[in-house]
Amino acid sequence: MAHDLLPALIGSLVEATCFEDAATAVLRKMLGCAEQTLAATPLAPRGRLLRGVVHLRPEGGYQRLFGIEHRNGARVEGTGYLTSASVWRWLVEHRCSVSIDVQLGVLRPWLPDGAAALVERRGGAGLPGDETRDRMLERDATHVHVVPLRAPGGAVEGMVALEAGCKAAAGGEPMWRGCYEQLELLASIAAPYLRALPPRPAGPARVDEFLPVVGPTTGPLIDLLRVFARQEETILISGPTGAGKSRLARWCHEQSGRVGQRFETLDLLSVPEDLQMAELFGWKRGAFTGAVRDNPGAIARAAQGTLFIDEVDKLSLKAQAGLLHVLEERRYRPLGDEGGERRADVRFLIGTNENLRAAVRDGRFREDLYYRINVLPVRLPPLAERLDELPLWADYMLSRRHREGGSHGAARLAPEAVALLAEVPWPGNLRQLDNIIRRAYALAVAERGGAGGELALDRSHLARALAYDGAPETGALLAQLWRAAHAFVLEAERRARGGEPLSLDLSEGFRGLVLGAALQRAGSREEAFALLGQQQLVKNRNHHRALRRELDRVRELTEALGGEIDRDLVALLKEDVEAPSEGR
Repeated sequence: MAHDLLPALIGSLVEATCFEDAATAVLRKMLGCAEQTLAATPLAPRGRLLRGVVHLRPEGGYQRLFGIEHRNGARVEGTGYLTSASVWRWLVEHRCSVSIDVQLGVLRPWLPDGAAALVERRGGAGLPGDETRDRMLERDATHVHVVPLRAPGGAVEGMVALEAGCKAAAGGEPMWRGCYEQLELLASIAAPYLRALPPRPAGPARVDEFLPVVGPTTGPLIDLLRVFARQEETILISGPTGAGKSRLARWCHEQSGRVGQRFETLDLLSVPEDLQMAELFGWKRGAFTGAVRDNPGAIARAAQGTLFIDEVDKLSLKAQAGLLHVLEERRYRPLGDEGGERRADVRFLIGTNENLRAAVRDGRFREDLYYRINVLPVRLPPLAERLDELPLWADYMLSRRHREGGSHGAARLAPEAVALLAEVPWPGNLRQLDNIIRRAYALAVAERGGAGGELALDRSHLARALAYDGAPETGALLAQLWRAAHAFVLEAERRARGGEPLSLDLSEGFRGLVLGAALQRAGSREEAFALLGQQQLVKNRNHHRALRRELDRVRELTEALGGEIDRDLVALLKEDVEAPSEGR
């Protein structure tokens, strides 16, 4: 059956220019395959396919989410199934398709051995909780079949969830028995395309006071979070220190159904380990030494609203057990309170700059808690990976500082100042950028003798502000190389959308750029090659040929990229014209 669908699917995948096109193609084929199977069973008149959703979530967080309704092809609003952390955990660990009888709470994994290895689990690991079950039944989804999307090597990086409504099939013969192998084949064909294709170009970014800057790089992430924010499940926001996780958490609250209620932040970095449970759950007077009065705790303060727990990796193992209980039971008890447990009517958002999976392997973080908070994981990239936002954030921070000073005129960054910002690494991310802008602003104000009116920051102001940060840290070169790599990929994505891919081979021109920079510093070819550890080429008189080869690659790169070329680069490309002959 699936083999009849393969040619058409492969053709659609080859023609797809974005993730959404590829996801639509595979979902239509998989839903069609399942419908043919259902039509051949006695239960077909009483059951129907409802929808399919593709979840792409490699380690580090969700990257893409897309679903369609089977009856009309409309896009699914929301996450569909598998917001259940327990089902995702099962899929990752066992790497096989799984069917869920939502009504009875029965999980049936389709192991590689086939139907003969079929087992059932009632109320055990892998099954969704009561909240997820109730939501699914509200959507008329009585049965769900989940197919893993595997990366090369077998690791699960996503899944396809197909939902069906068939109340008469509860507890009976598995309705997916006749097509689970075909569905896995279709998913395996589509997986490389789903991972590789970029998202569909979005329209103008929607910004607001809580998220004033959204660039092309983070646009797809924000679109995804806009969907997640409307759910009640836990969102795990990972990313480096200073990247803006707290701001993003507040934005999620403003997009949620709890907007208008309290938004509370508990930063565990500032809480001593022995007080973590108390700060989270609150305490009664006399609960411990120093508890001279009652304290409601973060959960109570965030009642009916949102609680953002940042730096969750700093949570002690004892406090981790307490947080797990709250997330699973939605109940807690303040320290020293002899009454019954209280209900935790709170939406939880979690932040971390650690690799929690590694922390689990090291025994520093509970595995069950990891899977419980890893329901809707997203990764906020560092500033170095979203340089398209750098000028926008700098402008926003400058204008904000100007207003804070009571000035009513405009404040702006000169183009050469923006260019300088793009040339340096940002290990401190947005927090570091804000500090630099504030420092440069202070220098500019002092230079002209006071604030007021319009203000322009030029390159010298930024250079002096950056100088206060001292010498570049170890690894600054690697950070800049990483930024250069991302700039190359961003240009490749832009060209791919226009049908003109940027070849990876052109990246070899970077060697020539390094050699050219060495020529500028050293003053002669021999010294430049020696500086880069290529004395043997000079000794054998092969360095002229090597230079010509590398400069040819630079020319290919400059021709492909076009645009205005730096005058130093123009001078470098003339080197080959003036090169001595091989015999000289």
